[in-house]
Order: sequence, then structure tokens, then C-alpha cells
Amino acid sequence: MEKQTIIVEPVADGERIDVFLAKNLTGFSRTKVQALIKDGFVLLNNKAVKPNYCLKADEEITIVFPAPSTSGLAAENIPFDILYEDDDVIVLDKPAGLVVHPGAGNEAATLVNALLYHGAPLSDVNPQRPGIVHRLDKETSGVMVVAKNNPAHLELAKQFSAHTIKRRYIALVKGRMEYKEGFIDLPIGRHPLYRKKMAISFEPNTRQAQTRYRTLQRFSGYSLVELFPQTGRTHQLRVHLAHLKHPILGDGKYGNKNDFPRLALHAKDLGFLHPQKKQFLEFSSPLPSQMREAIGGTDTTGAAGKTG
Repeated sequence: MEKQTIIVEPVADGERIDVFLAKNLTGFSRTKVQALIKDGFVLLNNKAVKPNYCLKADEEITIVFPAPSTSGLAAENIPFDILYEDDDVIVLDKPAGLVVHPGAGNEAATLVNALLYHGAPLSDVNPQRPGIVHRLDKETSGVMVVAKNNPAHLELAKQFSAHTIKRRYIALVKGRMEYKEGFIDLPIGRHPLYRKKMAISFEPNTRQAQTRYRTLQRFSGYSLVELFPQTGRTHQLRVHLAHLKHPILGDGKYGNKNDFPRLALHAKDLGFLHPQKKQFLEFSSPLPSQMREAIGGTDTTGAAGKTG
């Protein structure tokens, strides 16, 4: 279990302890602080305390953070490559074919199960998805960041919400891309007939989706592109490229599953402001062998610069 000690400063004299902690603990609402206090995880001068206790200057508050709950999820020995790890985050290279977290039809054999086997603590902002701040589709490979504690999780979630995370994907798409570069600004919503699919839609319940792309190389029958999602909608890149009549190769949902051995989409680069160190870090994942072979055997897509 993780502990934190806070000495009450004179400016907080007379303030309720639950209000004080909600302001001073990153990622903890007043309701969650009250639950910690009632469950005995908060001590005042080494004694139990009530949420409505009014503090006095120089008193000592000790918070014992309970170990993250994994809600009965099983640890499974599923291999994945770790690119970087410290006390706050794990940056990993997700293989294609691995579902990120348990859900309907995928109760086991997910990245979450693999992370539990790895043995590191994970955030429990969502106990059913410990550590998971963002997702990649099952068939998409590449770099991801996982949170090892709640403050790191909430700080990273803020960056994803504010679209300050740097993300670059590499894809092979059907046909020869007409333009060297472009910007797709088309809203995405649930498909009206096929509920497991997304679609371009202008109905009221759709959400803005923006993707910037650049054509790197054209081949006979397909093109190599880099994609920069400005938003993070479900299946965004796949839907946007299919709308341009250039579906990603191997995409059985929005294109043709049989025109490539796998979904030819790879999360190549990820950059973020470290939640604790406040340094901007960038990481790269090598282009998968099938995609590399399709462009001549050499990864010509480059890599992120700073890796810790």
C-alpha cells in the first residue's frame, strides 16, 4: 500500500478534513475522500477521524491508499514488450490480435490480464479496466501508455481529453492516394443498422472527428500513409479512410479482410507529458514485419525522438 503524509498549514486551520483533502489529493473527489476516511484509510495524528472534523494547524494527516482492486480479473501469461516503465506509467508495444480490456465476448486473454501477470500496480479509476487510459483496436498494434496509479491515470486522461497527446499511426491503404496530404473533418456516430460499426453521420448524437494524413509512398494498388488523429473516436482512422474510398488493408469491418494478412494499422509514435516528472516523453514502436515487407523490407517511416 502507498502512504502520503500531509502537515496542515495555518492557512487551512478550521477547514473540514474532507474538503481539505479533496483539494490537495490529485484525482480524488470529495466523495471518494469521504469513503477513504470512513473506511479507515485516513488518520489524523495516527488516529481515526470523521469527514467533518475541522483541522488545526500543524496536525499530521496520513493517507494510506488501498491497493488497486482488480475485481477478480485473472492474471495471464500473455507476452508483450515493455518500452519504458517507472513508478507512474508503463509504455508498451501491443501486439495485433490482443484485446485491450475485458468486455462482452472478451472476458479473458486481454492486455489487462497480461498486465496483472506482469505484477505492477495499476490504477483503479475503472476497476474493470485497471491501468487503461486509452485503447487500440484488437487488430491494431503499437505503442500504448498504461497508468500505474490514479493520479497518473487522471493526468494522462486530461491530456487525451485536451488532445495534447502526440500520436502518429502508419497504415497501408487500398489504392493510390490522390493527395500528398489532407485533413478529414467528418463526424462519427454509431452505424444506424450495424451497431458494432461506426459511420460518418450528421445526426445529433454524433461526435466531431478530425484526422490529418500525409502520403509517404505509393505502390501498385496501395499506399503508405501516416495518420495524425486530432480526436479519439472509436474506429476513427478506419472510418475516415474508408470514407475516402481508401480503406485500410486487411480491415474486415470497413474494407476487405482478405487483401492483407492483418489490419495494416500500427500506432507508431506516442508522446505525452509525464504525469509526475512533467517532461515530454516520446516513444516509438517498430513497424510490424508484414507491413515492413509490403514496403520493401525496410522501415522508412522514422521514429520519435526522445524516449525517456
